[in-house]
Amino acid sequence: MLTKRQNLWETLKGGNPDRFVKQYEFMNLIMEASVTMAAFPAPGQTSKAAWGITWMWPEGQIGPFPVHDEEHKVLKDITEWRKYVQAPVIPTDDETWAPAIAHAQAVDRNEEFVTMMAAPGVFEMTHHLMSMEDALMALYEEPEAMHELIDYLTEFELAYAKIVIEKIHPDALFHHDDWGSQINSFLSPEMFKKFFLPAYKKIYGYYKANGVELIVHHSDSYAANLVPFMIEMGVDIWQGVMTTNNTPELIEKYGGKITFMGDIDSGYLDLPDWKPERCAEAVERACRRCGKNYFIPCLTMGGPESIYPGVYAQVNQEIDRMSREMFSSR
Repeated sequence: MLTKRQNLWETLKGGNPDRFVKQYEFMNLIMEASVTMAAFPAPGQTSKAAWGITWMWPEGQIGPFPVHDEEHKVLKDITEWRKYVQAPVIPTDDETWAPAIAHAQAVDRNEEFVTMMAAPGVFEMTHHLMSMEDALMALYEEPEAMHELIDYLTEFELAYAKIVIEKIHPDALFHHDDWGSQINSFLSPEMFKKFFLPAYKKIYGYYKANGVELIVHHSDSYAANLVPFMIEMGVDIWQGVMTTNNTPELIEKYGGKITFMGDIDSGYLDLPDWKPERCAEAVERACRRCGKNYFIPCLTMGGPESIYPGVYAQVNQEIDRMSREMFSSR
């Protein structure tokens, strides 16, 4: 039986995996190193996190989002972004990094990838600072200022990457940046290429040049029109691929250059009244239509969990079942 790590590489190479890669099983996430994710609020609470962004998690909602009224919006005028935007200090002291280092040292790297998690991504940071509407309009109305802001955010990510690599020597990067809705990307491919492709080529190129073997990019959205750019920037696995992307078609077209992780929509399964039989149906559909190579069956949620207890574990059980059915002849 292959290790989790070996089975993952066989899947990515189009080789001979002996089972489906089971969601996030190959990634051991070192959450203690995710400085920019610190201070996110609990359900029903509000908090101020990195970059001065105020986050609110309303009761009854499934997650937090930045507050963008005039009082709380960080970036009020893109042409004066230097006045408003200040990158957080990246800690380098041993005490802060001790939990992350201890966690990384405890991982069996023959079995799993020590994985750094980075979020929010560059595009998300632009609209977290000033709202989605302001960020999208600024790309058209003030492109020079937006390029400057994106460069500033990119330099922060690179500085952060340097410290992470020195401290925990990750094997993989799991990077969040949602690039679309369920039905389309937020930006046209032309705009994405102009503003964000150079940033990600720098960021992912730096990680790869410094020993990180695997780049996993999370965008639980439609982004099929951006796959060529993902390949160009060095993404090995696109996680969060919703069924609206036509995953089998993407595998046929790009398999061997990138692997697709998802095709099991969280919005369809991860519900208060979730049903095991619904999970079984969705997992079987995904596995049979997407096949054994260049595909990892996974909920589209950006982490090894579900909103409602039991859904993630049930999907794992169903993936095990499909591995028995589809790999039994090997």
